[in-house]
Amino acid sequence: MHSDNPQPLLSVVVPCYNEQEVLRASHQRLLAALEPLDLRLEIVYVDDGSTDGTEAVLRRIQATEARVRVLLFARNFGHQIASTAGIDYARGDAVVLIDADLQDPPEVIVQMVEQWREGYDVVYGRRTCRDGESAFKLVTASLFYRMINRLSDTPIPPDVGDFRLMDRKVVDALKQMPEHDRFIRGMVSWVGFRQIALPYERAKRFAGTSNYPVRKMLRLALDGILSFSLGPLRAASVLGLAAVASALAILFGGGVLWLVAGSPWLSSTGTILAAVLFLGGVQLVCTGILGEYVGRIYRESKRRPLYVVREELGAQSPAALEVRSADAA
Repeated sequence: MHSDNPQPLLSVVVPCYNEQEVLRASHQRLLAALEPLDLRLEIVYVDDGSTDGTEAVLRRIQATEARVRVLLFARNFGHQIASTAGIDYARGDAVVLIDADLQDPPEVIVQMVEQWREGYDVVYGRRTCRDGESAFKLVTASLFYRMINRLSDTPIPPDVGDFRLMDRKVVDALKQMPEHDRFIRGMVSWVGFRQIALPYERAKRFAGTSNYPVRKMLRLALDGILSFSLGPLRAASVLGLAAVASALAILFGGGVLWLVAGSPWLSSTGTILAAVLFLGGVQLVCTGILGEYVGRIYRESKRRPLYVVREELGAQSPAALEVRSADAA
């Protein structure tokens, strides 16, 4: 079905950034959860330029476990890029993407593999419970998914993160999508294939603090909306039309008042100032939206690598390129 080999290879990709407090426990739990599977296994850790002891921990893990490979980035490139690197380097017939913080239980991977063996190409985890997350994060996440599904032509399942299993043909399709502003869960939805949700309860972080503050959350949400929708550009056009309509209404109303009552309202300094500020604000908003899209076009046109690998540990296959170029197939 997925491979002629009686024991297909399962690759587990784990992006890491400042995860020294949880890595050992995460690795042991991952091995314990996957040991019962009748599959060959490789675990690909990607150190996204950590500034704590993450690299040292990963070196020790790799030195004692032949099934582990480690990619060390030259600097911090971001979670979505680290996940992309792991997917690029993974050799498995199926590839699982999971974070190191143990919020996504490794034991769920066993159920994902069962669904994969039944013929599904993508098995994505859907969170039924998000223990330990603030009300602010829950509300903003819900609003984000509502917004993106109204704006985007690609339906993106709600309450879903990057925790998922993907068949090799899905991985190969993703590797043909070299854009820099990545939103992996949207990209996986876009490629299609046979997909199914797997409900699970998300736990609290095992240790440490979240590496996704509000600023990064907003950036990821912006990447998702702008990468999968032209809605903001259309909204800018609507704002422009609304501004023109408002200006015409003001002129019409002021003209009527002047003709009927001889009121000097139209020449009021306050009214003129309000109209100027309104039109100027609309123009700045529209320019900002347009600038976001133009900036992304500019970034893509430079064709810089998505990431740079400083060192690879545990490579047991033909040498992989250290740099994933933007035009790589």
